[in-house]
Amino acid sequence: MLSPETASIPDYQQKIKQVFAEVGKVVVGQHYMVGRLLIGLFTGGHILLEGVPGLAKTLTISTLSKVLHLDFQRVQFTPDLLPSDLVGTMIYNQNQSVFEVKKGPIFSNLVLADEINRSPAKVQSALLEAMQEKQVTIGETTYPLDLPFLVLATQNPVEQEGTYPLPEAQVDRFMMKVFVDYLKKTDELEVMRRMANMSYVGEVNPILTKEDIFGIRQQINQVQISETLEKYIIELVFATRKPADYDLPQFQQYVQFGVSPRASIALHRAAKAVAYFDERDYVLPEDIKDVATDVLNHRILLTYEAEADGIRTQEFIEAILGKVPIS
Repeated sequence: MLSPETASIPDYQQKIKQVFAEVGKVVVGQHYMVGRLLIGLFTGGHILLEGVPGLAKTLTISTLSKVLHLDFQRVQFTPDLLPSDLVGTMIYNQNQSVFEVKKGPIFSNLVLADEINRSPAKVQSALLEAMQEKQVTIGETTYPLDLPFLVLATQNPVEQEGTYPLPEAQVDRFMMKVFVDYLKKTDELEVMRRMANMSYVGEVNPILTKEDIFGIRQQINQVQISETLEKYIIELVFATRKPADYDLPQFQQYVQFGVSPRASIALHRAAKAVAYFDERDYVLPEDIKDVATDVLNHRILLTYEAEADGIRTQEFIEAILGKVPIS
């Protein structure tokens, strides 16, 4: 359990449970996705969601913004989108004969980049630069983005024609890549009944404020992680780069690049958040394993031989988790 110093007033733990309940009024059966989005928000990490259309990715994010009482902007990424459509531009005011700044939708707390792989590299770079620097330069002036700032991007794994896949170096800036799967039969039945009712209006109440979010972020930062588990994270990261050194020689030929140092940072932060959600002020090995797949899967680059032999990233990560010991 959280210590009295960590579990200070207000009771954030209860509010987090209320957030899940409020989102559940509108979104059915996506508890896992909501949890991952909250981990990203509370630890300052951007999230990439991948799943087939119709799984409520966009609805979940927009509903979450209402529950968190944050400014929200949705940008539909298309092949004709320009960087200025995202970050803003200088426009000429004829009445005053001066150039004025027109800020783009990036100036928000939650930015939904819908189907990010449908826009050209220039737009993707503009977005990812803002993600990294937390600021935008328009003309000769640099404008800081309002905090908290979180980019939630979606990718459609089907209809890959006419898309621009994110380069590995840019995908690496996302803390986690979360695969959104189909609902259970009972959940889909509930969705069908709810949405078939044409008079249905999903209304939610705001639960958290910006001050609450920063308060939760501070408490997560105080969660303790032992030196043994910190070294375990490093071993997991190095195992993705040189699997033969960890008794996994069968994967050595399939690995083109292992994960970057950003992965170790993300594992550290995400594990603390999982422990906090479980109302503990210390991290367990299970917390690290819980987030390992989402943190590592988009950072590992396998060879063409791996694809030809049917080797998947998920299989590689599971093998690593089964082999790397906690010393």
